[in-house]
Amino acid sequence: MKILIAEDDSILRKLLETVLINWDYDVITARDGNEAWLTMQSEDAPKLVILDWMMPGMDGSEVCRKVKHAAKEPTYVILLTAHEWQDMETGADDYIFKPFKYNELRARLHAGKRTIEMRNKLITAC
Repeated sequence: MKILIAEDDSILRKLLETVLINWDYDVITARDGNEAWLTMQSEDAPKLVILDWMMPGMDGSEVCRKVKHAAKEPTYVILLTAHEWQDMETGADDYIFKPFKYNELRARLHAGKRTIEMRNKLITAC
């Protein structure tokens, strides 16, 4: 499954990319919110998205709102944040607090894949 990672920290972005490739994801990376938003406007945009909350340009919450508003197909968004106090009303499907464990990330991604598959089945059935 195709996934977008939008993270301005180059080390974390590369680490996530490597881990997700090893987990058989087709990974696209973005360095900031503007780049992430451009990626999500493409015809074959990923349906699974990991956004860092704090990024240059558009932050993760703004990208999330735009994606949810504009998406033609179900898109599952996970926001990464270091601060528990941030407003959680962004429309994200899930949140992961930094630092996180890779088992937690894997479980959240698996839940996201299942959710997307279920939404697609419901859309097809209607």
